[in-house]
Amino acid sequence: MRTADIAKRYLDYFAKHDHLIVPSASLISPNPTTLFTIAGMVPFIPYLMGEQTPPKRRMASNQKCVRTLDIDEVGKTTRHGTFFQMLGNFSFGDYFKEEAIHYAWELLTTSQDEDGYGFDPEKLWMTTFTDDDEARSMWINEGVDPEHIQKMGMEDNFWTTGGPGPGGPCSEIYVDRGPAFGKEGGPIADENRYIEIWDLVFENYEVDNVKSKTDLHIVGELENKNIDTGAGLERLAYLLQGKNNIYETDEVFPVIEAAEQLSGLKYGENEDADVRFRVVADHVRSALMIMSDGVRPSNVGRGYVLRRLLRRTVRSMRMLGVTDPVLPTLFPTSKAAMEASYPELNDTFHEVSESAYGEEDAFRRTLETGTTILDVAVNKAKSDSAEPVVAGEDAFKLHDTYGFPIELTLEMAAEQGVKVDEAKFRELMAEQKSRARADALKKRHNVDLSVYDDFKKTLVSPIDFLGYTDMSARAKVIGIMQEGKGSVPAVTGPANVEVILDRTPFYAEAGGQLADQGEILSDDGAVLEVDDVQKPIKDLIVHQCRLTEGTLVVGAEVNANIDLARRGAIARSHTATHMVHKALREELGPQATQRGSEDAPNRLRFDFQWSKAPAKSVISAVEERVNDKLRDNLAVTTKEMKFDDAIALGAMHLFGEKYGDIVRVVSIGEDGWSRELCGGTHVDHVGKIGMVNILSEASIGSGVRRVDAVVGQGAYDFNAREHALVSQLSDKLNARPDELAERVNALLAKLKESDRRLASMYESQLAASVPALVADTKNSAAPVKVAVKNVGHFGAVDALRKTVLDVRAQLGEDAPVVVALAGVNEDDKPMVAVATNEAARKAGIKAGDLVRGAAKVLGGGGGGKPDFAQGGGVDASKIDEALEALKHEAQKA
Repeated sequence: MRTADIAKRYLDYFAKHDHLIVPSASLISPNPTTLFTIAGMVPFIPYLMGEQTPPKRRMASNQKCVRTLDIDEVGKTTRHGTFFQMLGNFSFGDYFKEEAIHYAWELLTTSQDEDGYGFDPEKLWMTTFTDDDEARSMWINEGVDPEHIQKMGMEDNFWTTGGPGPGGPCSEIYVDRGPAFGKEGGPIADENRYIEIWDLVFENYEVDNVKSKTDLHIVGELENKNIDTGAGLERLAYLLQGKNNIYETDEVFPVIEAAEQLSGLKYGENEDADVRFRVVADHVRSALMIMSDGVRPSNVGRGYVLRRLLRRTVRSMRMLGVTDPVLPTLFPTSKAAMEASYPELNDTFHEVSESAYGEEDAFRRTLETGTTILDVAVNKAKSDSAEPVVAGEDAFKLHDTYGFPIELTLEMAAEQGVKVDEAKFRELMAEQKSRARADALKKRHNVDLSVYDDFKKTLVSPIDFLGYTDMSARAKVIGIMQEGKGSVPAVTGPANVEVILDRTPFYAEAGGQLADQGEILSDDGAVLEVDDVQKPIKDLIVHQCRLTEGTLVVGAEVNANIDLARRGAIARSHTATHMVHKALREELGPQATQRGSEDAPNRLRFDFQWSKAPAKSVISAVEERVNDKLRDNLAVTTKEMKFDDAIALGAMHLFGEKYGDIVRVVSIGEDGWSRELCGGTHVDHVGKIGMVNILSEASIGSGVRRVDAVVGQGAYDFNAREHALVSQLSDKLNARPDELAERVNALLAKLKESDRRLASMYESQLAASVPALVADTKNSAAPVKVAVKNVGHFGAVDALRKTVLDVRAQLGEDAPVVVALAGVNEDDKPMVAVATNEAARKAGIKAGDLVRGAAKVLGGGGGGKPDFAQGGGVDASKIDEALEALKHEAQKA
């Protein structure tokens, strides 16, 4: 029975028993304290806690879950996995213990021909809470052998949420796999032989003061008793499919088979290799499912967990001997195995897979660089101590400079029998965070956040932001803060101060939109220039000012005036950003989602999720689409509404951002061509933007691209400069603007031909020098025959390499031979190339060592393998000196 069919059979059974079947919730947890949905009951917590009314009192689901707490154990045991599916049936004040027990027993023991699972009743065991004699009696009534029912205490068989709320005893169902898997005696004796497949929780108590699983207070009976059950789909699958563990089921094992093909190794022949096969199978599936729910690799939160899964996959395959890219094979394999259960995987697979492949390419480069540096650190640690420890400074450098995660450093060092000074690494990380906090504090004029918190507590009413409609306003000073002093009653200029008003037209930097600037003028003659506006804590608008004249006191009445030209320019950029976002999604699809932005006067920056560089034609089409809409002069409107209503309208929102129940929707066009949740300021008609020119599009990290554009006056200025440049080129090349491309191509073709001829001449000169060099070296009586020559200009680097190898071949293997040629390349930089024959290498002469010494004389560096290496520098005048030093070093062997 396929895993998908096992899940369907479960849901069909409960549908027949009047349960509402609900689809799996997203793996992205709605709870801000957890990254992922970690249990089947998580989406139902509001109903279990009585916070919301369920759509029906009987419900059932197959919930996707991710749990990475035991990630280091994955593969080492056959029970741990990061992605799993939890079947569950729930009752919210409807049926209780007797029905829950009956449903479970009936579904498990009914024959497969009659739509059950067909488990042998004699192989099923139950555990119940110590004093839950009621559940024990009910199991016996269903036909369970009393000897197969064991009692367990609070630690194992009593469930709570971990805090105040519902709780109650539970009863767990186990399958006996037989004597081959351990000793007899039931779950109490051996949980490897007796595998838990289903947990029935009977929530009949209200609990509080929960200190641990065994230390809590039972307040009393719940008025409405709940049922919360969970059956592990993967465990059911491997038992029903006759497999030994979750990795051998139909949704997982195909990835192991694909890994076997890539590596040439066979699963089941070597335990170390088997662990890596299982890691790959688990992590590929987890990564696929996480990415299909919208997560992308990053250095924080869910993105970091995903990045770690992908990187552990790639590295595990390396440990299996595969250095080529593996995800282009493994990801489609996992998708094919999972799509029977989740056909929606096909909807986003192209973008998901491209993002994963890009992450692998980036990590392979990181792995190559980091592994070399780590190996040096490990060797140094081994030479310094009998109990080697990699320095925390080295681990921090790997993390900070090369993007090598500490978990990978720990893992790779342990494989070589070396520890890492993790305490020092954590200390350096803490120092780095302290510096970041200091930078943030500097942005707040060195005012500690607690000062803002204390001030906010004194507010009688919220600060009123007027900037959507008013560009100036009368206001009262309700707070003044100064560096090193905190909140003060008055300040005399000149001084830098932070001013808080009871109402303000100034927009505080948020959502990518830069802050307003302007002036605050008090009735008492104080003059303040507003340079920046921030929200150091939620709902507190702080104006960062230079008090140039007079004295400002708390309670002063003031005029607050924003810089209208700056506000207008930023508004044009912000609306243009929405339009670029919409046009990108039209060209690339809905997966091109926003990852960040900056809206500044006359320019914008837009970061979006995409795994590879879009074609230039796509970017041109985006620019054309935006400017077409500008000419249509679409209206821009704003409206506040409930979050769910906004999403139902199709409003776009920033992934991972937290929104309140009421949100502000900015719409462009009467038909809502663009709709986004946004708190920023905008033009009222897009025609006021004027023009948008996209200057560049480039990668800024794995799976994230950036568009830079100029807007309004910035676009006009850009076009004026472009026009001037075209005019200059037309004059220089004596060609009309429409002839420039043809004229430039002709000139480039001539230049290319000239370069080819020059390179050919250099190669001819290089080849002509070989016979004499070979002859002189052969006639040498030295024990190590060293052929060195300053060849002057040699053109392409490849020509120097070929010549060095040619000379080595002509000198043969009769004696140790070293060939070293140096000269100046196409960029007028000195380079040296060295080759050694086998006899020289047996004598301990390595090309890489010789190149490093010579390149150092040239003011540069280099290296390579013992048989061939090359390097370069900056000082061509020292080529002869470098060759002489190299020759001397070679002949010392």
